[in-house]
Amino acid sequence: MKKVVTALMAAGALVALAACGGGSDDSSGDSGSTEKVTLKFQSLAFQKTTVAATKKIVADWNAANPNIQVEYVQGSWDSVHDQLVTQFKGGTAPDVIQDESADITGFANQGYLADLSQYLSQETKDAVPQGVWDTVSSDGKVFAAPTLLQSYVVFGNSALLKQAGVSTAGDSLSWDQLQADAKKLTAGGRYGLGWGLKSPTATVLNLGMNFDATFFEGTGRDAEVKIGDPELEVPKRIDAMAYTDKSIDPTSLTQSGSDVLPGFYGGKYAMIVGGNYAAQQIVEQAPKGFQWEVLPPLKGSSEKQAANPQTLSVPAEGKHIKQSAQFIDFFMKAENLAAVGQGDWLIPTTQAARDAIQQATGGKNGWTQTLASGAELTKAPFQSVENYPRWKDQIATPALQQFLANKIDLATLGKKLSDGWGQVNS
Repeated sequence: MKKVVTALMAAGALVALAACGGGSDDSSGDSGSTEKVTLKFQSLAFQKTTVAATKKIVADWNAANPNIQVEYVQGSWDSVHDQLVTQFKGGTAPDVIQDESADITGFANQGYLADLSQYLSQETKDAVPQGVWDTVSSDGKVFAAPTLLQSYVVFGNSALLKQAGVSTAGDSLSWDQLQADAKKLTAGGRYGLGWGLKSPTATVLNLGMNFDATFFEGTGRDAEVKIGDPELEVPKRIDAMAYTDKSIDPTSLTQSGSDVLPGFYGGKYAMIVGGNYAAQQIVEQAPKGFQWEVLPPLKGSSEKQAANPQTLSVPAEGKHIKQSAQFIDFFMKAENLAAVGQGDWLIPTTQAARDAIQQATGGKNGWTQTLASGAELTKAPFQSVENYPRWKDQIATPALQQFLANKIDLATLGKKLSDGWGQVNS
């Protein structure tokens, strides 16, 4: 934890230096304007380190831009979609909105988000790979700036892996090897794997890309659901480990990612699978002396996972679109993205910010593997589907929960996922 705080302080120092020169920087929002405005920035940061890093970005901006002040407003990932629906309809949306690319598609298609292509700086445009821009773009319009990426990784108890002779070398970890390792590590009341899948849809769709799963064809409201063998491969493998090999604790499949962490610390699980952001919780919560590591990226026919970045958007009806975009440019600077990325243990969308984290951490505590896991992130079909959030919440999540609880079989799962699309997209 001390290393994380030290790195954040170093990143903060870089931000402060940038802020000192903010009045002459093209990305500074002041630009000689005498109009004084206040922008509301609805942030979804929730871990202490990330909240602190985000608030520092706001403070540094405010210090350098007296005529454009940013007010930090705390939001929540749990309620952001419904909250934005209400805010957009009521004309009360904040000036700068944090969300994720999969959730903003519907809002963009309905005209609620501003096209930022003419407002964002060329520096910001050049820093992010085109494949990531594709997740927030449509018909030549850019509806958000992509900030941080998440991948799903395997965390291992180093002592238990070594004791069982499980190798963590290599550039990737095949699903077959994961299954074999989990079975080998299951002994003496200990499970080889714990997997918090209380909210399973994002995990299944993201990792499904390892097997070329698409789930959807087409875009917007015209998209059609596609459920075949590739789409059911990840659920099938999890089911086999839980109920045939008995190497996954079935109870863990009903828990959240955070709920399985105590079992990981206590030796109940030799490995867990989760979003790479769980590393920050491990650093903060694990008992003293607990040794852990991040295993190489999972691989099926490929290592691909969905690039579903966190985003910063501006409402189309906003009164200060230009100034909001200028703050977003500032947020996207390498030292700022590195600070929030390191605080949340997420992967920045720009190489410069990734390099800053690698340098600050030395790649320790799994950072080398975590940053490497972002190399194969790409746009997924579901990110262009307008009613994906409804299908996810009303159809996919309950169906997958039933399957993972061994209450329905694989064929029934496939039928529910397929038939349910017609119910929410009619």
